[in-house]
Amino acid sequence: MKLGVLFSGGKDSTYSAFLAKKQGHELICLISLLSKNQDSYMFQHVQREKIQEIADKIGIPVIFQETKGEKEEELKDLEKAIQEAKKKFKIEGIITGAVASNYQKSRIENICNKLKLECINPIWGIESEKYWKDLISNKFKIKIVKVAADGLDNSWVGKIIDAKNLKKLEDLSKRFRFHLAFEGGEAETEVVDCPLFKK
Repeated sequence: MKLGVLFSGGKDSTYSAFLAKKQGHELICLISLLSKNQDSYMFQHVQREKIQEIADKIGIPVIFQETKGEKEEELKDLEKAIQEAKKKFKIEGIITGAVASNYQKSRIENICNKLKLECINPIWGIESEKYWKDLISNKFKIKIVKVAADGLDNSWVGKIIDAKNLKKLEDLSKRFRFHLAFEGGEAETEVVDCPLFKK
């Protein structure tokens, strides 16, 4: 199936794209929402240059759509971007990086239903500890670029999560009760290297 990827450059969207490709789907384009709101319910606050750089590494085009990041209103911008991808690249479905947020998953699925597209959620419901171990074993180099939770101070910014750092993260998540996969916005990540990258 020809698919577009809702893409932020972080671990969830990149790993979901990797899994979908592994399952035999064709990655046609990336779709990236550039939110002006750092506290958006739907999208990471990411620089256009960074997304373009990652898209170049993967070797597929990217559709950018700006959004003010206002709750519910930002969904109109998402629909506009997905509609453009369908028209321009003839995609048949969308890949999401949804892990545990029903808010995100249900809204993306509603848009896909409206546009008659499949909605594929490869990592939905995955257990956090297993998820991190899968990422590491599949040679994903993931860097923390932002922290926003008790227990995660600025010393984590710039760190690559390997087996040693993962153990520390697990201990901190148990102690401070944050979501280990950062599903509540506790941290944001960037994929520095992975099997999807051609360069």
